[in-house]
Amino acid sequence: MAFLLVLLMLLLAAIAALYLHDRRQSQHTILRNFPVIGHFRYFAETWGDYMRQYQYLPDWVERPFNRLERAWVYRSSKGVSNLVSFGSENVPSFVFRNAPFPVLDSEKRPFPGKTIGIAAGPGACRTPYVAKSFFNISGMSYGALSHAAVTALSHGARLAGVWMATGEGGLAPYHLQGGGDLVMQIGTAKYGVRDAEGRLSEARLREIAAIAAVRMFEVKLAQGAKPGKGGILPAAKVTPEIAEIRGIPAGEDSISPNRHLDIGNIAELGAFVARLRDITGKPVGVKFVLGDPAFLDDWFGDCVAHPEHCPDYVQIDGGEGGTGAAPAPLADYVGLPITQALPEVTAARARHGLTTRLRVVAAGKLVTPDKVAWALAMGADFVSSARGFMFSLGCIQAMKCGSGQCPTGVTASNPRLIAGLDPTDKAVRVARYATRLQEEVAMIAHSCGAADVTGLRPHHVTDIEKGVGGFRAPAE
Repeated sequence: MAFLLVLLMLLLAAIAALYLHDRRQSQHTILRNFPVIGHFRYFAETWGDYMRQYQYLPDWVERPFNRLERAWVYRSSKGVSNLVSFGSENVPSFVFRNAPFPVLDSEKRPFPGKTIGIAAGPGACRTPYVAKSFFNISGMSYGALSHAAVTALSHGARLAGVWMATGEGGLAPYHLQGGGDLVMQIGTAKYGVRDAEGRLSEARLREIAAIAAVRMFEVKLAQGAKPGKGGILPAAKVTPEIAEIRGIPAGEDSISPNRHLDIGNIAELGAFVARLRDITGKPVGVKFVLGDPAFLDDWFGDCVAHPEHCPDYVQIDGGEGGTGAAPAPLADYVGLPITQALPEVTAARARHGLTTRLRVVAAGKLVTPDKVAWALAMGADFVSSARGFMFSLGCIQAMKCGSGQCPTGVTASNPRLIAGLDPTDKAVRVARYATRLQEEVAMIAHSCGAADVTGLRPHHVTDIEKGVGGFRAPAE
């Protein structure tokens, strides 16, 4: 009996010591927020490979991101090996056509960077932006993300040399803390640049444009998870601080209009773009989701006829894009997927002779090297990701984004859960993920015979289901 009592006391002491250790460490948010019991998740994750023969669900069936995709991001952000053994588990929908004589190390070139915006002529801006990374952080608003998550992304973006979009929630102090390049997104409610009546405030716009870190502005027409629906931020997340940043009442649901009240056609969109560029002096882009491809010819034709109305870039978001809260019918059934939308956009751009004038940014579940390389091959100049960087912060796809109770603190509003996310540690992971992804996209390009990623072309990709030439893309 005494022996059992001593054993029990030792066990309790060990659990107490483990609890204190978990609460004090900063590398694992789950363990910090859920001491002791959080180890069960890491045990399952670590030993999953060995127990696979007993599992009923394979690693590639989870949605919206399967275990293989998430594991690649987790390992990359932690700086550990991504090498695989025995053979591939993936069942790809496309493959890259490798060259018989790949590029030698001595022949490899870094991404040369691309300029967004023009310095002279109709539609010129005073300060064009030279983007040095082809992979960047897509818009995620402060409020949808916690202050710790935004802070980590901000510092990580600077470390990796990538740009970071603010999301439609306005420019928060946490976006500026890292000192990296920022894209100020303007959504349908014009958060952060609105007056008391919700209209565009030119005075506020000039204030933000005067911030050197803000390199570009982006007009958000729609996002993939909810095309035709404005942003949704539950009342529980609308704190006094967030309300002040956005210019809205605190403690009330923040629901944006389903479109800009002053943009109802192509002409008005062009006039709004020109107005922003004239006020800010910086490049202006448009984020949208493609429905009817005929819209592209109307829009790009207007850009040719009225070059002062032409945006400096477009960001095409696939219908599979994510968000913190969206109606299921829109998330599931509205908007073309990126695999169909991107080739349509780049083909239309080529038809209208805008390839060097209008940059294309692709988004929509492009979080791993294969998908990013595919987008570049289809004609995208840049790729932007939100959920990939959320995974690098420690997101475990708990699907609690809109509740405020995200267990990893990424989208939490609960202070206890947010405290588990250490921005200093996670900033390094953000940078590692961005760097590793760029390295492995370059590796794919070199295998295809391209000296750098700008050499990727549609003929380098084969659609497995449709065969050679299955992807429709701009003429090469």
